[in-house]
Amino acid sequence: MRRETTGGVVRLASSEVTGLLTDLYELNMAASYWRRGMNDPATFSLFVRRLPPTRGFLVAAGIESCLDFLQELRFDEEDLRYLHETLGFTTRDLESFRRFRFTGDVWAVPEGRVALAGEPLVEVTAPLPEAQLIETVLLNQVTFETTIASKAARCVIAGAGRDLVDFAFRRTQGIEAGLDVARVSAMVGFAGTSNVEAARRYGLAATGTMAHSYIEAFPNELDAFRAFAQDFPERATFLVDTYDTIRGVERAIAVIKELGLQNELGIRLDSGNLGQLARQSRRLLDRSGLSHVRILASGGLDELQIDDLVRSGAPIDAFGVGTRMGVSADYPYLDTAYKLVCYGERPVMKLSPGKVTAPGRTQVFRRSRPFSDVVALYDEAIPAGRERLLEPLMTKGRRTGRRPSLAESRDRFQADLAHLPDSARDLRSPKAPQVRSSPALRRMSADTKRGLTQ
Repeated sequence: MRRETTGGVVRLASSEVTGLLTDLYELNMAASYWRRGMNDPATFSLFVRRLPPTRGFLVAAGIESCLDFLQELRFDEEDLRYLHETLGFTTRDLESFRRFRFTGDVWAVPEGRVALAGEPLVEVTAPLPEAQLIETVLLNQVTFETTIASKAARCVIAGAGRDLVDFAFRRTQGIEAGLDVARVSAMVGFAGTSNVEAARRYGLAATGTMAHSYIEAFPNELDAFRAFAQDFPERATFLVDTYDTIRGVERAIAVIKELGLQNELGIRLDSGNLGQLARQSRRLLDRSGLSHVRILASGGLDELQIDDLVRSGAPIDAFGVGTRMGVSADYPYLDTAYKLVCYGERPVMKLSPGKVTAPGRTQVFRRSRPFSDVVALYDEAIPAGRERLLEPLMTKGRRTGRRPSLAESRDRFQADLAHLPDSARDLRSPKAPQVRSSPALRRMSADTKRGLTQ
């Protein structure tokens, strides 16, 4: 898999970006639009219809990889041959696909910002066939990364300042998903990742200990600990629960003292009653003069278990969080949609039961204190005390600026999180802030609906 480096970020080479990364019906519609000369500007809005019951907010993510994709998107000759020989597109269609480049504008909620259901995360304005063709990738990337970032953010809230490490790579649903999980979890505050390629690619801290198999490969636990500490004295963390956890702690202490280890030291608890074992381990370490040795807990943790451990006062310094964060196990998807809201000068809307959309290009105006969002028409004046949430990230098919660093996105998240009401941050019974529509948007919705139902 060939990769290129741009601005310190490693991304897929342009040769791997193909117009065939879409659903067939997008190609069908685009070809039909081109045949009929339907090339007027169209605006599509990408949004989440409703939040899962255990979410009080979302963290916007995924748009940056979409911008990379859009700048490189095209159909090469091999793609065109497949479209003609296998899918039956005409020679005229092929010429339209051959000329295709994305030339539109993208307004979006910047990565790391808190967002809510019922308001646009992304708005695309482009000639109708272009805006239609990109639907699948935008939904794929924004839905997945926002899902994971929102789950990871809940873990950060639960950790209450403890370090969290991404252990998800071996359980994510694909290699690229594992890389995305490492990136967006770091964006919301995770301190490191076990995924070495993600650490290299995104400048993250690579974190790792040892497996139970390493312990089992040696004649006894003491030999395993001694060998590991001799090989990696600068970063020795001992997995102590392979046989008997407390004896494992005692053997780790013995090796630390025998070798005079002084640097980054820790023990890892991966099973059993983590709170009780952490207390026992802390007492043993402190009595041995090793108060600087950290305790890392792992083993199928999610935000609720982390919250329970923290609230109980368990002396755990860091948590390794894997499967349940990496696949957002409780709610592994979001109910996202990408809907046409304007074609030419005509606002449009969907009236299907339970899936009604708002017409026209929109903007979100946010007030931080007290926190509230208003969805308005894009050209309305910014109300006093509010800020514009969607920003222009792409104009005429090119980025409007550089890709933000993870640190910048993390700062955005932390600032927004600090302003969220406690009810939205609650881990067990969250209540999302209500999103309101401006009077002008409500009038347009009523007028558009009236015109469609007469």
